[in-house]
Amino acid sequence: MTDFSRVLMVVNPISGGIDKSDIIEEVKKQVKEKGYDLDIYYTTGKDDKEALFSKIENYAPHRIVSVGGDGTIKLIAELLKDDSVPIGIFPAGSANGLAENFNLHGSDEYLAEVALGDKFEIMDSILINNELCLHISDIGLNAELIKNYQEGNIRGKLGYLLKSIPTLIKSDFPFQFEIQVDGKIISRNAVLIAVANARKYGTGANINPHGRYNDGKFEILIFKEFNIPEILKTFSENAELDEDFLEIISAEEARIYSDKKIPFQIDGEYRGDISDVTASISPVKIKIAVP
Repeated sequence: MTDFSRVLMVVNPISGGIDKSDIIEEVKKQVKEKGYDLDIYYTTGKDDKEALFSKIENYAPHRIVSVGGDGTIKLIAELLKDDSVPIGIFPAGSANGLAENFNLHGSDEYLAEVALGDKFEIMDSILINNELCLHISDIGLNAELIKNYQEGNIRGKLGYLLKSIPTLIKSDFPFQFEIQVDGKIISRNAVLIAVANARKYGTGANINPHGRYNDGKFEILIFKEFNIPEILKTFSENAELDEDFLEIISAEEARIYSDKKIPFQIDGEYRGDISDVTASISPVKIKIAVP
C-alpha cells in the first residue's frame, strides 16, 4: 500500500471487561513485521475527544486500529469526519455491532491482518439529535436495558443478561409514538423504535435483514410487540419477520415523538430519557477495513 507507514491503535482498556494485552501484542508484532510505525492511545473516559484529536493531528496516522466496542469506533469516526483514514476493528467491547455486521470474527492474528489489510468498505453515518450514529440508535425497551446495564457493575454480555429480566418487569412498554417521515405522520404503539444503518445488533440479532450500510438511507424499525418466537427468529441469517412484530420504513430523514420521555441510546450508549428524536443521513462517510 502506498504511503502507509504510521498506525495509531486506540484502546479502551475497560470495554467488555476483557484483557486487551494479547490483542495489543499481536498488533505490535504485525506492525513491526510490516515495517510500520505504531503509536497507542488508551482512552480514560475523561477528555478523550480532545486528547485523541490532538494525537491524530500530530501523528497523522495512515491507519487507525480500534480495540474496544462500538463507542470506541464512534469516537474515532467523530474525529476523522471523513473516509480518508481507514479504521481497523478489533471487537473488544460489551457490544460489537459493527464488527458483527462486517463479519469480523476470529483469532487475534486474523483480525490484525484484516485491520492492517487493504480491503475496505465505505459506510454511511446518521446524524441523530446532532450526534453521529454509525450502527443503531433506539428509543424504548432496548435503550432501557442499556441504561440499566450501564448503571450496574458487571460488564460484558453477562451484565446485559442479568439486567434483562428486571428491565422487562419494570418497563412501562408499549409506548406511544408519532413518526414524521416523507411528509406523513404515522402513529404507532411499540416496545421500541430503532434507527438503523446496519442489519444486526451486537448480539447477532438480525433486526434489519434488508438494510444496507452504504445506500444513502437508514431504516426506521418499529417493534410493535414483545414476541419471544419472533425475537428468536432474528438470530437466523435469513430472518423473515412477521409484519405484526416489525414494521420497516426506509428514509433519508425522519422525526420520532413519544407522549412521554423514554430511554434513548446511540451506538450502545445511553443518552438520557427523551421524547423527540430527529434523524438524517450525514455527509460523513467512514472507511472500514474488512475481510
